[in-house]
Amino acid sequence: MRVTEKGQVTIPKDIRDRLNISPGSEVDFVADDRGARLIVVSGGKVGEPEDFEAWIKSRSGMFDTGGMTADEYVEWLRGPRDDLGSD
Repeated sequence: MRVTEKGQVTIPKDIRDRLNISPGSEVDFVADDRGARLIVVSGGKVGEPEDFEAWIKSRSGMFDTGGMTADEYVEWLRGPRDDLGSD
């Protein structure tokens, strides 16, 4: 299959049927040492236990904020708050 300019791909019908993926289903792509895996987040069958474990492991660990505190990171992420008055 070919990736579109928007980064979209069509999931083949036999895979959609097997995993019970339908319009509105949520999926995730998880990179591992063999390439990438399609994980059905909602609207489909639960994947194999080892696939789920690999997905969980890919989500765990430390996140490097570049030395920012949690408050600094949240402000960087969301932008400065404008609902606080200056004192």
